[in-house]
Amino acid sequence: MSTKKLSIHTLRKNYGLYRLDENYVSNNPLKQFELWMNEALQMNVKEPNAMNLSTVTQNRRPSSRIVLLRGFDKKGFVFYTNYLSVKGHNLASNPFAALTFFWPELEKQVRIEGKVMKVSKAISDAYFNSRPRESQTGAWASSQSEVLKNRGELEEMFENLTEKFKGKPIPRPKYWGGYCLIPDKIEFWQGRSNRLHDRILYEKLKRDRWKISRLAP
Repeated sequence: MSTKKLSIHTLRKNYGLYRLDENYVSNNPLKQFELWMNEALQMNVKEPNAMNLSTVTQNRRPSSRIVLLRGFDKKGFVFYTNYLSVKGHNLASNPFAALTFFWPELEKQVRIEGKVMKVSKAISDAYFNSRPRESQTGAWASSQSEVLKNRGELEEMFENLTEKFKGKPIPRPKYWGGYCLIPDKIEFWQGRSNRLHDRILYEKLKRDRWKISRLAP
């Protein structure tokens, strides 16, 4: 019985679901992003708010991970995490970061760059209080990015905190909260046939105005 050998270099997908024309996009990239996000939600894309967050370490090495977008508006894109995590330390030393969304079902990608700032304590409190109690407890139990002896150490901490907070409101840890990435560049990518993809770049100008350009694929 023969088995077919997997080969990455022969993988091919010819895109062609949609097109992206700079003459018909919104003048504001946040509105264009909202259109695409709504489309992803309507098409039941799996985890449409999952995004790659790239930061830079103190010794100028890139560091990336997947986090979840928890809100966006005319100011920027909001996510939540432990301020003492690797990404938290990176953002404290270098507040610039990049986000990437990829929705393969729609053959779409969005790249976002900008400066990151902490959201207000009130906003962080409101979001933390909206989370399930188990997630709230998890924020207390995990010293994110710190070395653990084993899985049991984490589970024991979670169980102890579950008992400690039993029947009580769980406060937000001071080391946990939200960030907002304020974009100055946003690129929309639409897969097209023969690798002749559409790429539309928005660059921030003064007074909330944006320059729109088409990029070669």
